[in-house]
Amino acid sequence: MSETRQQAERAHRAFLRLSTSVDRTQILRDVAKALETNAAPVFDANRKDLEASRSTLSSALYKRLMFNESKLRDVVDGIRQIAATADPLGRVIEETELDEGLILRKVQVPIGVIAMIFESRPDAAPQIASLAIRTGNAVLLKGGREAAQTNAALVGVIREVLQSFDVEDAVQMVSTREEVSELLAMDDLISLVIPRGSNEMVRSIQERTRIPVLGHADGICHVYIDEAADVEKAVKIAVDSKAQYPAVCNAAETLLIHRNFKGTDRVLQALRDAGVQLRIESEFGHEFLDLIMAVHTVGGVDEAIAHIDRFGSRHTETIVTENAVTAERFLNEVDSAGVFWNASTRFADGFRYGLGAEVGISTNKTHARGPVGMEGLLIYKYQLIGNGHIVATYSGDNARKFTHKKRQV
Repeated sequence: MSETRQQAERAHRAFLRLSTSVDRTQILRDVAKALETNAAPVFDANRKDLEASRSTLSSALYKRLMFNESKLRDVVDGIRQIAATADPLGRVIEETELDEGLILRKVQVPIGVIAMIFESRPDAAPQIASLAIRTGNAVLLKGGREAAQTNAALVGVIREVLQSFDVEDAVQMVSTREEVSELLAMDDLISLVIPRGSNEMVRSIQERTRIPVLGHADGICHVYIDEAADVEKAVKIAVDSKAQYPAVCNAAETLLIHRNFKGTDRVLQALRDAGVQLRIESEFGHEFLDLIMAVHTVGGVDEAIAHIDRFGSRHTETIVTENAVTAERFLNEVDSAGVFWNASTRFADGFRYGLGAEVGISTNKTHARGPVGMEGLLIYKYQLIGNGHIVATYSGDNARKFTHKKRQV
C-alpha cells in the first residue's frame, strides 16, 4: 500500500473521530491562538519562499504568495469567527412524521475526506483547515511548491493543536504531483476535491477524476456602468473592482460602459491613474490577474447581460446605476454566482460575506455556489426512527396511509 493511500486512510479515521467525539470549537480557539504565538517562524518561512520565487513568479502570483501580519490577522479573525458559530453537525434540518411513531429526520453531517489543491496562496491552508475542523471533515492539502515552507509551517502549527485532541491526521499535507494523481483516483476514500488556482490547474483536475470537484476555472468578472449611474460611485467601484487587488479571482477583468453615460472619461482616467492598462474593445473573456482591463461600450442593459453571458465565467458581476428597475433586471437575469448593485466585485469573498473564511469560490450549480464556507462542506443524511414499523403495513388492499406531517424543528 502506498504512503498516499495510508495518508488517506488515516484521514478517514480522523474524520470519524473529529466528526463525533471531540470539542471542535476548542480546537479552533487553540488553533487561532497557536497561529498568533507562532507568527515569527511562519513569517520566516514565508520570507524564504518569497526569496526563492522572486525571479520565477509573475507579480500577480508573487503577491498571492505573501503571508504577512495583515494576512495572519485576517486568518486568525476568520478562525475565531468560525469558532463563534453554532456547531453545524447533527442539526435537524427538517423532520417529518410519516405515521404515528415513525419519524423521519434530515440531519446535517460532514462530507468526509476532502482533497484541497491550491497554488501560491498560503492563507488558503489555514482557511480550509479551520472550515474542515468546524464541519468535522478531514482534509488533505496540496499547496504549490513556491509556498512549500510557508504551508509546512502553518500546517505544522495546526497539526500540533490537533495532536492534543488525538485527531492530528484530520489535516495533512501531500507534497508531489504524483501523490495528487493518486488522490484523484481514490473515489473510495476521497469525497470531494477542491482546486484553487489557475485555469489550467483547475481544468486539469476536473478532467482527471471521478470524484466531485467544487470550484471555478476562471474569474472573469464584469463591471457594467449604466447610463443612469452616479459618476462618483462609478469611479470608486470601477477602480476598487480592478485595482484594489488585481491578482485575485474576484477582481474585475472587463468594464462595460453604456454609450450614453456622461462620466466615461472620468472613469477611464481614474483607472489609468490607478495604473491600469486599458484594452479598448479587445481581449474579452481573458483573466488578466493584473492591472489590465478590457473595456467595451454597450447600448444598454440587454447588451451588457448578453456580453456577460458570452464572455463571463459565471463568477461575479456588478451594475452601477441609480435606476432600480434596470438594477433589478441585472440582478435577476445575470447568471453568475454573485450579482451586485452599486458595490465592488471584490466583496465576493467568504470572510466579507461573514462566512469566517472560504475554501474557494464555486461557479457550480449543484451543492454549493459562490464563496464556499461551512455550508459548502456539509451534506445531510436521513434518520428514520420507528417502533417495529414495516413496509407491508402500508401495502395491499387494507394499506395504512402515511400522514407525512411536517414537524417544527
